[in-house]
Amino acid sequence: MHTGLIVGLNAYHGDVSAVLVRDGRLVAAVEEERYRRVKHYAGFPDRALAECLRMGGVRAADVDLFAVSRNPKAHLWRKALFLLRHRPKGTVADRARNMARIGALPATIAASVGLDESLVRPRVRFIEHHPSHAASAAFVSPFESAAVCTIDGFGDFVSTSWGRLEGSALHTDRRVFFPHSLGLLYLAVTQFLGFPKYGDEFKVMGLAPYGEPRFVRELGALVHLAEDGGFALDLTYFRHWSDGVSMTWEEGEPTIGPVFTPKLEALLGPARRPDQPLDDRHEAIAASLQAVYEQAAMHVLTHVQRATGSTRVCLAGGCAMNSVANGKIRERTKFREVFIQPAAGDNGTALGAAFHAWHASGTRPRDFVMEHGYWGPEFTDDEIAATLDAERASIAQHGCTRRAWTDPAALDTWTAAQIAAGRVIGWFQGRMEWGARALGNRSILADPRRADMREIINTRIKFRERFRPFAPSVLESALDEYFVGGAADPFMQQVYPVRPEKRGVVPAITHVDGSGRLQTVSPRSNPRYWNLIKAFERISGVPMLLNTSFNENEPIVLQPREALDCFLRTHMDVLVMGAHVLERAPAA
Repeated sequence: MHTGLIVGLNAYHGDVSAVLVRDGRLVAAVEEERYRRVKHYAGFPDRALAECLRMGGVRAADVDLFAVSRNPKAHLWRKALFLLRHRPKGTVADRARNMARIGALPATIAASVGLDESLVRPRVRFIEHHPSHAASAAFVSPFESAAVCTIDGFGDFVSTSWGRLEGSALHTDRRVFFPHSLGLLYLAVTQFLGFPKYGDEFKVMGLAPYGEPRFVRELGALVHLAEDGGFALDLTYFRHWSDGVSMTWEEGEPTIGPVFTPKLEALLGPARRPDQPLDDRHEAIAASLQAVYEQAAMHVLTHVQRATGSTRVCLAGGCAMNSVANGKIRERTKFREVFIQPAAGDNGTALGAAFHAWHASGTRPRDFVMEHGYWGPEFTDDEIAATLDAERASIAQHGCTRRAWTDPAALDTWTAAQIAAGRVIGWFQGRMEWGARALGNRSILADPRRADMREIINTRIKFRERFRPFAPSVLESALDEYFVGGAADPFMQQVYPVRPEKRGVVPAITHVDGSGRLQTVSPRSNPRYWNLIKAFERISGVPMLLNTSFNENEPIVLQPREALDCFLRTHMDVLVMGAHVLERAPAA
């Protein structure tokens, strides 16, 4: 079998997704949450799968392999031994149900794409979770050889693994197994701090700079670092291995029950309820958690660097979304180049499963590098116009004027002038982003020079916690002018200090600790967005925009109708979709 056409799937986990790879090159990558409008959607990604096939212009019958980023048979003897030794309570039914769904995937895939199961079953490949993570970074990186490290909660009984990329071959050298996990450490304290939803860890990362790390000693006792680069949790503080934790990975938002024991409250004081206000103790605990996590992650990476001898590293796993830690890797280890693709979490395992299957022989040449993150669907100006026509009455009711432009450069100049005048723009262009970050195609944009802009967007548009920062999109050529020790990153995966002399120039994107989670923009990665930022620079002298995701407590908007709905129900001033502009009348 040629296996030239491969579908990658992340199913029955958080952030389910689908990708399409043709002859070793990525064609499409989509997350199911964008269609279901449920954050971190779990279940089966049937709509994402259908969209990948549509974008690729292929029939399901033409697919050579369906690569799934789970392998229920992985590490069976370790799982059995753990069950015999510890006899955990309460988790057997949840796990059995999830494993049954994974085992039934050939039938589920067949039903989703309208094929007979007998045609699909021989084409399904189960790829272990962590090798899928590793492949998602390594095989789309620009590196011929590199160290590879994945750190997350768990997947197929593994929480951390590392090894080497050598051409088309990926080698695993070491694993850390359940129940020890840096992802579980971060999750436990995130829940303790009153953030119970799946994926809330990023809120704690944003809260951390507000606090003093007064609890490093206490939280440091939760994880013991080993000389060989490994680590072990003090399991008396955690429930996931003994009492059992309720987890749901079926249709809808994933949930994870509390993973910490009362002993954590004895150590840190009472846990915060989600409806309680945040105080300085909570901020200090967040700061301490980030510091302890960084120490542990750098401990692992330092060992990986020494063991491999490489100065390049590919990172993946949910913990690779900790952009604050990522920005310190070059400072605190001997790694000099870091590659993290934009869907480093479980969504990205679909990408990794597909590329792992393509490179299974280790002999096929690699000829694809992920240089941008725009792998989803796009919409024509005619489709956008049809959406606006259908909502003409609602648009008029909101007092919006409508206009279409024929010259993209003139539209960019006009939009930049609106941003410079303090207006907030909904920007909807081209193909949808892959991963958790808006990268300039489904973005809300504003002036980074406005000291009040973060407050305006958080309270009037995004309706979210005030402590959460906003990211800068900066021209790649101006990176060193605005950031200390920064590296070009088109995927917004690393945080660096804003230069002290520039913090007063761009206060809206400067976090309380003087940092910014930057996205570098070049004509290679996104020429349209680059032109807009360049137009803003000509007006303002600042080669940067404030960029946040185009949404309001929901997944990032996918199609024109969702962008229009979000615009109309919030206080954005202007919506630019393709060549079409909606403009609210200025407040009196």
